[in-house]
Amino acid sequence: MMTDENTTIAVRIAESIGERIISGALQPDVPLRQDHIAREFNSSHVPVREAFRQLEARYLVVAARRRGVRVAPLDTNSVKEIAEMRAALEVVALRNAVPILTSAHLARIEHALIEADNAQTIQEFETANRAFHHALVAPCAMPRLLASLDGLQLANSRLVFAMARSVGWRPRPSQDHRLILQALRARKVDQACNLLARHIQTIERLAFPLPERK
Repeated sequence: MMTDENTTIAVRIAESIGERIISGALQPDVPLRQDHIAREFNSSHVPVREAFRQLEARYLVVAARRRGVRVAPLDTNSVKEIAEMRAALEVVALRNAVPILTSAHLARIEHALIEADNAQTIQEFETANRAFHHALVAPCAMPRLLASLDGLQLANSRLVFAMARSVGWRPRPSQDHRLILQALRARKVDQACNLLARHIQTIERLAFPLPERK
C-alpha cells in the first residue's frame, strides 16, 4: 500500500531516473533493477515499482515479462511517432494561441529564442529550446493538450541529446525560430503554423541512424 511518504519518494525516484534517461546517462535498453534503485534511494521496493509505473506512462521505460524493466528504446519508429505527433498537436495549440497572443507573450517567445541562440552547451540549448516551444503554445489555455505536449517535448529532448552524442553539437542561431516569431508578429497564422510543422519534422530527417524495431 502506498503511503504519502512512499508517494513522495516515488516521485523523486521517477524524476531522477527520468532525467538520466532524457540526458542519455541511462542508455536505451539498459535494465533497471529494483533492488539497486531501492538501495540508491534508501527506500523499499514499493515506491520503486510506483516510479517505474510513472516512467512507463511517460514512455521512458518499458516492462516486459522475463526481461523486467528497461530504458525505452530509441529507434526510427520512435523518432517518426514523436515528430508526427508534435507536428500535429503543437500546430493545433499554436492556432488556438495566436488570437490570444499579447506583446508580453511575444516578448517571452523572443527571450527564449535569444537564450537558445546564445547557448554554449547542449544542456543550455535544450532548456531554452523547450522554453521557446512552450512559450509558443502556452496561451492556448488547453490544459490537456499542453500536458500532452509537455510529454512529447521531453521525448524530443531525449532525441536531441542522443543526436548530440552521435554527431556532435555546436552553438548556432535557429533561423526557423526567427521565422516563426516574425510570422507571429505579422499575425500570419498559416505561415507560422506551416513553419512550425516543418521545423518539428526536421528532427526526423536529422535523426541519427537508429535500428528498426523488430
